[in-house]
Amino acid sequence: MVSISGGALGGLSYPNFNLWPAIFISFSVIFLSVRGVGFFRGFWLGLISGFFFYLSGIYWLSLYLGPEPLIALSLLESIFFGLGSAFIALIWSKFRLRTASQAILTALAIATVETAREWASSHLPYGGFPWMRISQALADSWLNRWVFLGGLPLLSFLGALVSAIIAVLVANRKWAKRQNITSVLAVLAAIALVPLFVNPPMSAENGYLKVAGIQGNAKAGLFANEEWGSILRNHLSQTQKLFKSEPRKSLDLIVWPENAADMSPLDFPQAAAKITDLVDSTGTPLLFGTTRTSGENIYNSSVLWLPQKGITAIYDKKRPVPFAEYVPDRPFWNALAPSLIGLIQRGFSPGYRSGVFELNKKRLGVLICFEIAIDEIGNDLVDSGAQVIISQTNNADFGHSAETYQQASLAKLQAIATGRAVVNISTVGVSALFLPDGTVTHQLPAFQAASLVASVPLRTSSTPGHLLGVYLELAINLGALLVCLLALLRTRNTERPSLA
Repeated sequence: MVSISGGALGGLSYPNFNLWPAIFISFSVIFLSVRGVGFFRGFWLGLISGFFFYLSGIYWLSLYLGPEPLIALSLLESIFFGLGSAFIALIWSKFRLRTASQAILTALAIATVETAREWASSHLPYGGFPWMRISQALADSWLNRWVFLGGLPLLSFLGALVSAIIAVLVANRKWAKRQNITSVLAVLAAIALVPLFVNPPMSAENGYLKVAGIQGNAKAGLFANEEWGSILRNHLSQTQKLFKSEPRKSLDLIVWPENAADMSPLDFPQAAAKITDLVDSTGTPLLFGTTRTSGENIYNSSVLWLPQKGITAIYDKKRPVPFAEYVPDRPFWNALAPSLIGLIQRGFSPGYRSGVFELNKKRLGVLICFEIAIDEIGNDLVDSGAQVIISQTNNADFGHSAETYQQASLAKLQAIATGRAVVNISTVGVSALFLPDGTVTHQLPAFQAASLVASVPLRTSSTPGHLLGVYLELAINLGALLVCLLALLRTRNTERPSLA
């Protein structure tokens, strides 16, 4: 029951419950649940914790294809949880808690292994599932400023460290009462107070981009079976409504979300004619999501359409979502769940085009939906010169669930980590603008046709989190490997028979 409670409690810390302190309680309980058990029992207890952790946080997945994907993904991710917990069980048994310094070292070891577990979950298999990270739970707390200093991995590590320190103190309450724990409290105070003195810069370094984001409120789910072209019609209508109050040529860019042009103008002349008429009559470039084909490949794409010129740039989603936009190793998975796999009839290919578009000497970084959760893609955009990030998404499959709010929390963290304003535009919401410090300046109500207009700062400098995050992540993973090897060696030495 302790493992179940610890895992299930984690879901309360993520949007839209937003009880972010629960993440510390959740992981401290998870860590304590494997104290005093062996490696293999630690694995099974971690498996249980991980299963209920994901089940409580991504329950919205069942709205997409029923309970099977939710159970399957939770089970898969729980395997990583189990492995992490197995090594944490060894750490508990092989690391001493006699002094404050030993307690801190034990907490550091546990936090390092947990953060490495999170990295594995976020990258494996098929690109991983970079959701339900500790850093994501802390997106709406003041602690999010740590992301500016070291990226999402640093915030996850510090969240795990706080949880581990709580677990260590609970594990040895007598020690905590009689020993000088000033150093332990100093670590906790530093984690809590340092972000209060961090102020990410927000000033424009290359002017501003005046952008209009259009939320068409279309039934844009993959299995909605709406009239073909209805999503395009909704976004055309809302854009035309905007320009009844917005002067012609007053905007630098109009942004439509992922899948907004369900009748692709790349394939259908009537759709191309409607977009041409809109763009030329308003004198404003349009960035919109659609699908395109090239030979036998199908791509989830973002297209930049300029007045009097038409298409000038295309970005194809680099990381299609496995078991949603394509099925990896289809013969194998189809044999296990033919009815489920059969629903995913088409498979999107990964793109390789640059996600940075040039627009009047301003460089726009473009990503699509799930890619906002992938740190490497945001970092690549900044490395390629992006001065603002446009995130186009379609959340229609998940209804009035927490999914879209969880995705928005990742957009906020990526804004802080990259030092770029993030314009997050969805078919149904949440559509919002995040400044480089994570501040939300505009947000549209979900499931309403609406638009937002804002001037966003364009920045060119890099944050410490962007520069150092990848190296910090590597250091944590290497540290976790060393900790696990040390724990295994101590176990082997303990089990070795005496020669005396």
